[in-house]
Amino acid sequence: MGAKEKKAMKKSLKKASAQQAIIATREDKDAEFLPLEGGPGKKIVESGEPVNKSTVLYIGHIPHGFYEEQMEGFFKQFGTIKRLRIARNRKTGKSKHYGFLEFTNPEVAKVVADEMNNYLLFEHNLQIQLVPPEKVHPKLWKRVNRTIEPVNFVEVARRRHNKERTLQEHQKMVQAILKRDEKRRKRIQEAGIDYECPELVGKIQPKAKKIKFTDD
Repeated sequence: MGAKEKKAMKKSLKKASAQQAIIATREDKDAEFLPLEGGPGKKIVESGEPVNKSTVLYIGHIPHGFYEEQMEGFFKQFGTIKRLRIARNRKTGKSKHYGFLEFTNPEVAKVVADEMNNYLLFEHNLQIQLVPPEKVHPKLWKRVNRTIEPVNFVEVARRRHNKERTLQEHQKMVQAILKRDEKRRKRIQEAGIDYECPELVGKIQPKAKKIKFTDD
């Protein structure tokens, strides 16, 4: 290769590098993000709507004693609470140890889900997760403001025991008592215990009398 050919090759290389530099500067001007390590710039795609739209949180492993009032006082330090519900048994009114919490701001809900998940509270690790809007059940907040009164089983048993019975119902109840008493006597006898059980009072029920009415 001669000297003239070498000079022509150098000139062509310089022109190509200059053109690449001009293109790179134009791209960098249009770019909004330039990496520190070098390289081509990148454009930042702006999204008009926030990525996270979820405002509802699922809270699991709720400890005993951490109920609606305590939960509202604890989580309102992060932001405004819109609704709060703890799942409870309809008969007893006891907590099922999970619930749902809704904030007015989706960013606050995301912060709570990220920072308070697995938070140790009363020897329980709270399980907090975001619930997507499409997975929120339409009846989730149906009983949010309704208080569940627990069933008084003592009062129910008292009414059942003291209710008025017919003669047939009373005799059936006495027969069941006698059967249980007979089984108890057999178990005592099989155990080798010499004990004479007292007789039950009222086991012999008088028959109903038939009253005849005369025309006089």
